[in-house]
Amino acid sequence: MCGMSLMQEIRGYEVPRNAVAIWWLGQNGFIFKTTEGTLVSTDLYLTNSCAEAYAGSGINLERRIPVLIPPEEANVDLYTCTHNHLDHTDPETIGRLCHKDTAQFVGPHPTCEVYREKGVESGRIVPAWPACEIEFRDVVIRGAFALPTDDSDLNHMGFVFQFGKGPRVYVTGDTDYSELLASAARHAPDAMITCINGGFNNLSHYEAARLAAQIKPKVAIPCHYDMFPDNSVEPGQFRASLAMNAPEVRYQQLEHGKPFLFSL
Repeated sequence: MCGMSLMQEIRGYEVPRNAVAIWWLGQNGFIFKTTEGTLVSTDLYLTNSCAEAYAGSGINLERRIPVLIPPEEANVDLYTCTHNHLDHTDPETIGRLCHKDTAQFVGPHPTCEVYREKGVESGRIVPAWPACEIEFRDVVIRGAFALPTDDSDLNHMGFVFQFGKGPRVYVTGDTDYSELLASAARHAPDAMITCINGGFNNLSHYEAARLAAQIKPKVAIPCHYDMFPDNSVEPGQFRASLAMNAPEVRYQQLEHGKPFLFSL
């Protein structure tokens, strides 16, 4: 007999009051669950499309993390993307979703174009941008600044998610370093999920730690270092940089596919 799928486990997981449950699926892909059961995803990359798109380029983008939830099984209420790079707004993942008629799809305008191209009806597409505010059930999404990492997409952004009466979580998305990133501190996030890979103009572990010192979350969670052989770093470097630059911020490394319960 087959065991319960990860998506079934997430659907059945009970989140206590004033908390949020977080599952990391690799790279910048996360699923969040609120006390009331609302499921929010961000930047789900559930295929190997980057390796196929860059085959022959000399860059190894074969995924190192197994696909923990096939796109056909992904079933969330809010599907969000921070920008239009393939490992964040993955056309193949979006095209294979079986629940496009029950979710809301949020992202900057180039991402919204991908949603449309992959069969999401326009009434379910919600454009987002830095400084926007979007409410859905018990979730409030506030857009945050992100500095594009190359000129292939100039519409990067981050998100600050407010999960009911539970924590606020800031997701940097892909971003180069800028003093403007600290503007996310106005939303007083309790947790910060940050890229640390440093390659391709993303925040390095040291820059991410400097940002944590400015934003002052309770917890900092590294991501975007694990998926591709040619775009990876050792997360312990971020732990050390955090200890040096923001010792009051707790380092939290997530395990792929395992729930992390974060409460106020």
